[in-house]
Amino acid sequence: MSKGKTIVGIDAGTTKVSTLIGEVGADGSIHVIGVGICPSRGLRKGVVVNIDETVESIGMSVEKAERVSGYKIVSAYVGIAGGHIASLNNRGVVAVSHPDRSITQEDVQRAIEAARVINVPSNREIIHTIPRHFIVDGQEGVKNPIGMIGYRLDVETHIVTGAVTAIQNLTKCVHKLGIDIDEIVLEPLASSEAVLTDEEREMGVVMADIGGGTTELAIFIDGSAWHTAIIPVGGNHISNDIAVGLRTPLAMADDLKIKWGHALSTNINENDRIEITTFGRAQKEEVPRSALCEVIEARLQEIFALIEAEIKRSGYDGLLPAGLVLTGGTSELPGIAELARDMLQLPVRIGTPSGIHGLIDSLTSAAYSTSVGLLLWGARFGDEPSAVRSFGHSRGTAIKQMSRIKEGVSVYGRVKNWFKAFLP
Repeated sequence: MSKGKTIVGIDAGTTKVSTLIGEVGADGSIHVIGVGICPSRGLRKGVVVNIDETVESIGMSVEKAERVSGYKIVSAYVGIAGGHIASLNNRGVVAVSHPDRSITQEDVQRAIEAARVINVPSNREIIHTIPRHFIVDGQEGVKNPIGMIGYRLDVETHIVTGAVTAIQNLTKCVHKLGIDIDEIVLEPLASSEAVLTDEEREMGVVMADIGGGTTELAIFIDGSAWHTAIIPVGGNHISNDIAVGLRTPLAMADDLKIKWGHALSTNINENDRIEITTFGRAQKEEVPRSALCEVIEARLQEIFALIEAEIKRSGYDGLLPAGLVLTGGTSELPGIAELARDMLQLPVRIGTPSGIHGLIDSLTSAAYSTSVGLLLWGARFGDEPSAVRSFGHSRGTAIKQMSRIKEGVSVYGRVKNWFKAFLP
């Protein structure tokens, strides 16, 4: 874990852009000193569709965080999602190079490099190579092989890839603001840092972050990521269904969902009524609240059916005793955990961000799991110079110039950081 440094996380989502600035203390704790949240424009289902609008949204969020903290952001950890994300598991094999057959860190790095040698199409790029566990001369389940004696070292890895164009468009938006990128981080992996416990990761758990445009999945078994996926359906689709079903403007549909929504229409009193404004009518009219909740329930049933199908497709559906952890803004709908429990026949809980201090009043909601997770990710895996430099009176008169993060961190450096973080 990087200590005594300042890190930045930028979560550019479909509905909002969040920028957080945090200081990592000597004890590894993260103190949030800057928060910038603004509506998102220019992104659809987690993918950039308008460069100028996206730059403007990220810029507004960054400016707010800078104003609160008194820091000038020069680099950040940036979250990525979207339907273009894909993942696979692959094995790397190397011979132990040291004469006395003692496994060294260099052997581990060579094994991880070997696992990265896969047939990736020219239009795709590897985002993460995550070591799951190691095998020493056939002995499986090794967490830390360094110092062990062996002739052959295998590593099982989880590899995440994304479309080159989607990655480059997001990178371009951030660079246009004069901000370098420490690392592109898959959003469900970031969210997992904020909401999952170590015991859940060890036992076997699936995390589902239901955001505005996408539902992001990550399956953890034996403490490591075994499967990740992005489902291009989220909370915005619920709002759109309400707008169509009740013939009301989209903005009102979203407000109705937040204020009166419930995941189980059978739990609503049949006499409860709500006021809505419909197209073509100047005056408000009353409709049964159950009609609103029936629309919400139907779309949530579809989302959970897609989650169930993805879990079964992964092949790990029988290895999840810790069940499902729901997070993201949509997970705050009343009754959603009960609906998921009934449909998936798994233990279900709502995960909210934890592990940070400071300006967290607005960050305790499940909607900010990815934002908080990016800070935790940077603190756990980052091993680079500070991401910000001080300016202005709000941080005192001493202005300390920090090194900018360089673009294109070497593969060796990234593997080294991963290795340090995953092994004791």
